[in-house]
Amino acid sequence: MLKLSKKSEYALMAVKYIALQQDKSCVTAREIARNYNLPYELVSKVLQQLTRYNVVLSIQGAKGGYKLGKGTSDISLIDIISAVEPRHQITNCMMEGSSVKDCNHYDCCMIRDPLIKIQNKIDNLLKNITVTEII
Repeated sequence: MLKLSKKSEYALMAVKYIALQQDKSCVTAREIARNYNLPYELVSKVLQQLTRYNVVLSIQGAKGGYKLGKGTSDISLIDIISAVEPRHQITNCMMEGSSVKDCNHYDCCMIRDPLIKIQNKIDNLLKNITVTEII
């Protein structure tokens, strides 16, 4: 039912890997892809998105790569997921500005309000779990 996208999975894996390698100056996208047997191109794109949201920092140069943008206790799972999946709602009708064009039952839906409550609980849970807890 509720399932993370590959982008979210890869983002969580990448951040965890970087967090576990904090003793190194930087970690490369190629290193993460190789260690987790993931497609390099997708890992690279995910890291770029995480950089835009300051979850990770991109360090340029011959010894460059990625490192965490904040401490592990300051990065929540929602920070990571939102960076790569800004629209991570469990149904389309919960997206900001949604309307009848997103769902044929928008006007007469009996489950939208309970689903919004569930989405809020999921988001709150993800806000309260930090990288520290997954490493």
